[in-house]
Amino acid sequence: MRLGTEGVIAVSDPPRASSGPDTAVDENRLEELVIEAQTALPFELPALANRCASSLGLDTALIYLVDLQQRLLIPLDEAMEPLPVDHSSAGWAYRTVSPRVAEADDGLILWMPLVDGAERLGVLALRTSFLDGVRMRRSRMLAHLFAMLITSKRAYSDWLAARTRTATMQLPAEMLRAFLPPHTVGSSRCVSTAVLEPAYDIAGDAFDHSVVKNLLHTMILDGMGHDLTAGLTTSVAMAAARNARRSGGDPADVIGSVDQALAQWLPDHFCTGVLCRLDAETGVLRWVNCGHPPPLLIRAERVLAQALDSPPQPPIGLAGLLAPATRQIHETTLEPGDCVLLYTDGVVEARDADGAEFGLDRFTDFIIRSSAAGQRPAEVLRLLIHAILDYQRNQLRDDVTILLFEWRPQHR
Repeated sequence: MRLGTEGVIAVSDPPRASSGPDTAVDENRLEELVIEAQTALPFELPALANRCASSLGLDTALIYLVDLQQRLLIPLDEAMEPLPVDHSSAGWAYRTVSPRVAEADDGLILWMPLVDGAERLGVLALRTSFLDGVRMRRSRMLAHLFAMLITSKRAYSDWLAARTRTATMQLPAEMLRAFLPPHTVGSSRCVSTAVLEPAYDIAGDAFDHSVVKNLLHTMILDGMGHDLTAGLTTSVAMAAARNARRSGGDPADVIGSVDQALAQWLPDHFCTGVLCRLDAETGVLRWVNCGHPPPLLIRAERVLAQALDSPPQPPIGLAGLLAPATRQIHETTLEPGDCVLLYTDGVVEARDADGAEFGLDRFTDFIIRSSAAGQRPAEVLRLLIHAILDYQRNQLRDDVTILLFEWRPQHR
């Protein structure tokens, strides 16, 4: 299938069309395809997408997944070429999480975002001779179905992981990425999104986030050193945190478990970090900072200076006299629309060719301006991490990790 790029049209749902003989679907055939999807191998998804599209009265379908650095949309059809996330109709649908229509030589191409929960996976390209309300609804249904299929199958598919890589993964990065959650998680009341670079050679930085009923748990870590052991340190820390969290522990229990795990298994290694828990119903935020840059609170398009500062506490995992008996947990109440920003020191310490740091002001100003322009949190961080890489000419001296979460109870 050859895709055209001219004649781009932003699209909303066409008027609803009444059902009739020309809109009928062979439900038996559709059921067969859904059952087939349960056991389909990942490399069989492109052909399955075409058969599903045909059963819904569409012409053809093509799946694109975003690469690890969110610069390219890579087709699962290995004969096709990738498309840029920036400056393409497909990329527009991905960046805005909205459908997009482009005119082709013999019809239309509808670009549908592939989204699972709050996470952007890529886009689905659907070719059709014309577009009406029925075809739009069916296209959206197909995009939802394949987003769920991709999410369920990529957990065990090396093929899907390999398709979204554009470089060789180094061993420390391979190990640590096995522990990382999706880039974006959330609910109707809150969203958390994170990015990490260098994508293929990370060492000691890591992030974690999870939604448990009405609670959003977030964490950012920076392990000592820049080698495999640094990655092992943060991997053990994440495992200990999840173990305590899944056992019902509160923030004090979680950070205490991480302290104990590192002291027991890696007594000569430690990491700095911030752990947060947000009650998405009340806006109550509890956090603990262990030797890490303080979180930043952004409210009404400005940073509230020192709002989330706290007295210094030792890094996580220090044994002996420096190990605290208990960690001090801090608490505040957010306002609707507030954003909290966690980051590692590699963000502000990134330097250009003249040695000038990227700096905290440039960092927060980028976040505020992008958010004010209407960018979604995940897109804000995608643009920001690329700006930092460009600033340092893709030669990072340290890992760069950023996590942004937002409380938005008005979205209920």
